[in-house]
Amino acid sequence: MGSRREILGIGAGMAAAGLMPGFASRAFAAESRRDRKIGYAVVGLGYYATRQIMPNFTGCEHSRLVALVSGTPAKLEQYGTQYGIPKTHRYSYAQFDSLRDNPDIDAVYIVLPNSLHAEYSIRAAQAGKHVLCEKPMATSVAECQAMIAACRKAGKKLMIGYRSRFEPYNRLAIELARGGHVGPTRFITAEHGFPIQPGQWRLDKALSGGGSMMDIGIYSLNAARYLTGEEPLEVSAVESTDRSDPRFATVEDRIGFVLHFPSGIQANCISSYSSAHNGYRVTGTQGWIAMEPATSYTGQAMTIRKDGVIAPRTLPPAARNQFASQLDHLAECVLTGATPIVSGEEGLADMRIIEAIYRSMVERRHIGLTA
Repeated sequence: MGSRREILGIGAGMAAAGLMPGFASRAFAAESRRDRKIGYAVVGLGYYATRQIMPNFTGCEHSRLVALVSGTPAKLEQYGTQYGIPKTHRYSYAQFDSLRDNPDIDAVYIVLPNSLHAEYSIRAAQAGKHVLCEKPMATSVAECQAMIAACRKAGKKLMIGYRSRFEPYNRLAIELARGGHVGPTRFITAEHGFPIQPGQWRLDKALSGGGSMMDIGIYSLNAARYLTGEEPLEVSAVESTDRSDPRFATVEDRIGFVLHFPSGIQANCISSYSSAHNGYRVTGTQGWIAMEPATSYTGQAMTIRKDGVIAPRTLPPAARNQFASQLDHLAECVLTGATPIVSGEEGLADMRIIEAIYRSMVERRHIGLTA
């Protein structure tokens, strides 16, 4: 993301949005994919947007980059020139609502600090645009519900940026785990962490909503859910944070949490801002399926132990990487009327569990989960 001053400037004057739930107000007519591509406006020109999202539009079949939104004029000039975005399609945050007047923009991709996700997603829907919002969806269950209601009322799609759901090895892991390739799943471990550098907006709770759990820990949580295909019944969590470390003045470092699922599967998960790991293992009655790295930008690797034999599993190169596939998925849903596989309800489900994890961490007890 940009500088702290720029980020705080985005949020100046934010008003609480008290939206009532609405209902889909119109049907989506299927459009020929050969005739047009869905036009995206990328909102927020930080590292992830400029280094991972925007370069991957070239690999898309149904999506194109048509507009940029940033609070930094130099970024608008730099990336506008790089991607051939006309000045009429470069917006400041003060001009955000005028996206409604640009018919080239079908959807917006919100790549802002977590505390701004709800506001800008809601405003995008009110401007008549479909929404792809980065994870975590928001900083509270209430914000997630408001986002869903706003998009439903506007008749617009809402999708959350769970890119790993479009990565081939993770898709294979889901198929194998749910299909009982190594027997019925009994146990899952999922560990994600990295040593975070000081000075990032993610270490400011007002912007992030929390520490590692609101960032890298979501990969452990979401993996446990998509590998089982179930929703947990109960969670327990323990925090470990060195408060003398200036990085953790307002947010947590490590959380260990345990999820119990209806089928009896137990998932032991780690979220960390002070250790480097990225992987998960699904253990069944006949062996295990391991991914390490599991959810990185590139380089996923799978190993399977079945009936005493350990071997790597490799896939041929995919036509589209996870970033392009994610962008195209929302486009395809817009064009056909389908519901995204990672809709707003998926982000809401994670947020409900995250709130329970924080509650368990504070109250030092198991927390039951209800829909």
